[in-house]
Amino acid sequence: MEGISKLHLPDAFLDFLRENGLDPSIYAAVDSTPRYIRLKAGSEAQLEEIEAEIKCKLERLVWLQGFYSLPPDFKIANSNAYKQGKIYGIDAASGAAVSALDVSVGDHVLDLCAAPGAKLCMILDILGDSGSVTGVDVARHRLAACRTLLQKYTLGNRCRLFVADGTTFSLVPRRFDSASGSCISALEEKADTFKEWTSRRPWKERKRAAKARESAATGLIANSKHPELIYYGRHSGVIGLSRSELYQSVCNGEVSNSGYDKVLVDAECTHDGSVRHIQKFENWGWTTLQRRVLDAERTDSLTNLQLKLLTNGFGLLKVGGSLVYSTCSLTVAQNEDVVDQFLKENASAELQEINAAKDWPCRSGRIPKTLRFDPSTSKTSGLFVAKFTKLAI
Repeated sequence: MEGISKLHLPDAFLDFLRENGLDPSIYAAVDSTPRYIRLKAGSEAQLEEIEAEIKCKLERLVWLQGFYSLPPDFKIANSNAYKQGKIYGIDAASGAAVSALDVSVGDHVLDLCAAPGAKLCMILDILGDSGSVTGVDVARHRLAACRTLLQKYTLGNRCRLFVADGTTFSLVPRRFDSASGSCISALEEKADTFKEWTSRRPWKERKRAAKARESAATGLIANSKHPELIYYGRHSGVIGLSRSELYQSVCNGEVSNSGYDKVLVDAECTHDGSVRHIQKFENWGWTTLQRRVLDAERTDSLTNLQLKLLTNGFGLLKVGGSLVYSTCSLTVAQNEDVVDQFLKENASAELQEINAAKDWPCRSGRIPKTLRFDPSTSKTSGLFVAKFTKLAI
């Protein structure tokens, strides 16, 4: 408990932990929980070179492919390996959530809460030169950071990014012939179609995007307004489409066959499972913790949002596909309670075993087949993971 006294957790937060059946001692592990990185595919052969450059031995994680641990306080931001896009920081628990999706070659994947982008990069890295990824986030500046990551790691070729509310986003993937670089080559002959993406967009397009953002800021956008497309890769299925074709809606029956193969819903939460996040409140002030984590109204609002995100993500999943729901909260309300309510409301949803988890250093959640990571059990940040499949009914 030495770490707890060192962190000076307030009584209100300790009460919050006990109410949720959480052992406060997990926060004592903050100084011993490693940092994690993932090597970008193709960089494995340069492992010794990377270790020599950063002057640190990378410890391979036997339970998660491509992941390595570093000492807790080790910084990678100034290393050439990081600047050159050979490694990127991502907690091993977050990597496990992506691994639970079991992404396969050719899959079309939806990342419904994509920012800040590490999981998005990992999905694209796994897919390689196949399939596609659609990244969605409600915060434009955070999604812009995702775009920067994609460009840095040269992983954006098969990705498109939309600024949108994940509870109402409704676009299905574009399935296309990868050799053509667009959905239908004939579309390239049309006027007013999407050309190859560039950060220097035409004046008319910039004006339209600025007007949309201004309307959003003043609350004038209707629920049916199209999401803002802020990035698309050459083989994302966007080039050659007109706006009406890109934003073409489909009925629920069509989603069964044309929806996403995999969906990740890493939902907004109170972040109480992120020990390093909680540690920051020593500087931010514990009254901020009260507002962001302990406030009952905010928790109720978040659980409602989480259920809506999970429900909408599942609605965009094709029959037989898989969805992973995760949060970095350790509370029952934001995890098992959301899963329980979702299953009651969706007869076609079924929890799945996560096959790879038999080798993972985690424990079972309160609902069978769900998983929990925490610093003391897993030597990772805290994370809850549940996997669903969609049945044909």
